[in-house]
Parts: sequence; C-alpha cells; structure tokens
Amino acid sequence: MAHIEFKNLRKEYGSTVAVKELNLEIDDGEFLVLVGPSGCGKTTTLRMIAGFEDPTIGEILMDGRVINELEPRDRNIGMVFQSHALFPHKTIYDNIEFGLRMKKIPAEERRIIVKEVAEMVHITPLLNKRPGQLSGGESQRVALARTLVTKPSTFLLDEPLSSLDAKLRRELRAEVDRLHTRLRTTFVYVTHDQEEAMTLADRIVVMNNGEIEQQGTPMDIYSNPKSYFVADFFGSPSMNLINGEIVEENNKLAFKNNQLKVQIPDHFSDKVSGKVTLGIRPEHVKIKTDGGEIQDVIDLVEPMGKDTLLYFKAGAERPFIVIIEGLVTNDFKSGQSVGLDFPDDKVFLFNEHGQRL
Repeated sequence: MAHIEFKNLRKEYGSTVAVKELNLEIDDGEFLVLVGPSGCGKTTTLRMIAGFEDPTIGEILMDGRVINELEPRDRNIGMVFQSHALFPHKTIYDNIEFGLRMKKIPAEERRIIVKEVAEMVHITPLLNKRPGQLSGGESQRVALARTLVTKPSTFLLDEPLSSLDAKLRRELRAEVDRLHTRLRTTFVYVTHDQEEAMTLADRIVVMNNGEIEQQGTPMDIYSNPKSYFVADFFGSPSMNLINGEIVEENNKLAFKNNQLKVQIPDHFSDKVSGKVTLGIRPEHVKIKTDGGEIQDVIDLVEPMGKDTLLYFKAGAERPFIVIIEGLVTNDFKSGQSVGLDFPDDKVFLFNEHGQRL
C-alpha cells in the first residue's frame, strides 16, 4: 500500500493551466475517485502520479518520499488505461506474463502468478486466446490482470470502463470493487461518470477547471453539495436548478421568478438576498393532486420501470423533473395539473458565484 500526497501541485502547458496548486492526501488502501468533466485536470493529475507528466511546480510524495524525479518504472505503480493496449500477436497468457518477464521473474514463479491472477479476474479459459478473439469486457479484464501480476503499491485507473456498454460497465465496476476489497491496495480512479464515482469510492474528489471543487464521501457529495457545479454534476437526473431572486412579501422572504414563488425556509432568512438559484433533488419534490405550494402542468410522463419521471416547466430554464417511486403511469398524464411541494430541509440556494448559501 502507499500513502500519496500532493503539495502545491501545478501543471502548465504553455499558457494553459491544467492543474492549479493541488493539495491532497490519499491514504493507504483508500479507493479515491477523481471525477469531473473533460478538461478539469483529473487525468493530468493521474499522469503526474504515474510519472508520465512532470509537475510545473509542487511535489508528489509517496510514503513521505518525494518522487518527482523518479522514473515511472521505479514508482511501483500499476496503471490501467481506457485503451487496453494488448499485444495482438501474443496470447493472453503472454500478455499478462510480459511485465514479469521484463522483471526477470523465474518461469515457474511467473506461471503460478499468472494462473492466480487469471482466476482472480475470471479469465482462466482465455489464456490461450489472442486479443482479437476477445470481447471488450474480456479485454478489460486482461488489462487488469496484466497490472495485477506486478503487485504494485498503487493502482491508477484512467476511465477504464468508458468504452464498454452499460451492462459490461456494471459488471466490471463490481469486479474492480471486489479487487480493491481483496487487495486493500491504494486505488486512484479517474472518471467523468458520477455513477461510477458514487458506487466505487471511499472518497470522491470533484475537480473543475484544474481545482478541487469539493471532496468527501459519496453520500456527502450527493447530499451536501457545496456549489452549483457539484449540485448539477451529481445525480441522474441531476438536481433541479431554477434561477430567480429573493423578494420580501408580508415580512417574509420568498424565492420568485416569472412563473413561480416559493417561501424561503427560516434557516435561510438572514443569509440570502438578490439573485439566487434554487435547487432541489428530483426525488425530494412532493406531488399533490389536491393543493400544493406550486401548481404546474405535467409536460411528460416517462416510465423507467422501478421509477416514473414527471417533467414540468416550473419556471426553470431546462425541464424540471420529479421522481415518483414505482410505475405510476395510470395516476399521472401529460397535461394534468398537480401541486408541487418543496420540503424545507431539502431546498438548496446558490448565489450568483455558484456558492451554496
């Protein structure tokens, strides 16, 4: 295992700053996920840990030792890429064995290690095949096995599942999680998929424009977003966000735009004014067929199997979505007027700079 630390880490490409003064610690055996949109700096950070990119400023420490000048091969790190990069002319056995052969591990020991790892990732029947005969999921398992045999202190995974279909992603995601539980090795995983981040991570680091936007446990990130960006990025569907302003009516504050008005919970009363964005998760909105704080008309009913999505305008610039548990298409129809209630403890407000109030 390895404890990794970044101190004032910065990476520039000419006038472009990819990573800005990053300070972060990754604990021994932790599964840390770096998540964010394309261009946020997450892959650059991973490549600096691996030694494929040199920091412009700052230090990377592993177990208290500065590794900035160490060659990638000397860092005891295993990396799994989105592209599997398997040798097409070699068998799967030879692909997995290759790293051990380069380390001059004796042949019998190599055979034992390859067999053990192949069983671990369920690819023993594939060892005599070649990469061209494998499916995408099988190829990704081979890529994992090829890294596992070298027994690194840290695994770096750069969007390894993004090229797979949804079913295979779920299967391989569970496989990666099982591997981490079994090995208890430090994993640093990069993805833009918030679902992967939520299901895999011990801790999530959300990056935006080369900086850490927020870090915490998956539920903390989801339930307590500290900014508009995090609120919008996490969740499927994401948080409903409505632009408006705070107004005072009858000595009470309300959120208002050209189509709706919502009373502001008391715990916000001395903190908000001017233009704000109101946010609420789709599953937290309450539907009432009689009454309700806001009246609106259903635009679309979308059955999803275990849930049903109801779409509204609700004064938002994009569809306002409510999640109803169960298949309730007989209870709600397009064009139906219903009431929407926003529970006080589920409402978020963000200021013009995107900071949570």
